[in-house]
This record gives sequence, structure tokens and C-alpha cells, in this order.
Amino acid sequence: MDRTMIEDALYPDCPIRNILARLCDKWSLLVIYTLNKADTAPVRFKELQREIPDISQKMLTLTLRTLEDDGYVTRTVYPEVPPRVEYALTPRTYSLLPHINALIGWAIENKDAIMKDRKKARKK
Repeated sequence: MDRTMIEDALYPDCPIRNILARLCDKWSLLVIYTLNKADTAPVRFKELQREIPDISQKMLTLTLRTLEDDGYVTRTVYPEVPPRVEYALTPRTYSLLPHINALIGWAIENKDAIMKDRKKARKK
């Protein structure tokens, strides 16, 4: 899947579809959340991988590249041996965090009821 070319065939200029398709995939919000837990300190790739143990190295790389392409994450490479690469959130992402945190809060508040409804629906 080419994550750099997400476009809705019927509505290619729709900002909601275009932005949410990239931001709301399986891993992007989790990576942003994990980087935010580090406060303002940059995070190395292996640290992210340890914090999100069920993401593959390939998918974490792809997700970070996509977030960097869209301006949510910065990637800093230090010319050392071995090379050191650090990731951090951008000001754009910090402006998004209150909305992400509100969504997380809503999910926590409603999780039990949603799970109960899912069980009920499976019994039908």
C-alpha cells in the first residue's frame, strides 16, 4: 500500500477524508500518543518500538515516514557511529493533542458500555 498517495476517488479534494485517512490508521495515533508521553524529549526508534511492542519494525518505519511527510513528526539524524535518529512531535501535532486527548478520554469513559453492546450484538 502506498501510504503517500491516499486519495478518495470520488472526493479527492475533501480535506476530512484526506487527512483522516492518514492520521486515523491503525498506528499513527498510537505513535503520536507514545511520542507525547515523552513530553518534549525526542525519542529514538528503538524506544518507540519498545513502547509499542506489537508494531513491526517495517510498519513503525512506514508510520513514522508518513507522519513526517505530513508534518506531525520531525526526524533528526545525528552523524555519529552508529547513527542516532530521534523523533519528536511538531507544533502542528501539539495543536492536535487536545483533540486526541479528548478522544482518548471519551474512549475510556465509554469503553465498558461499548464492549457490553458488542457482546450483546454477537449474541443475536
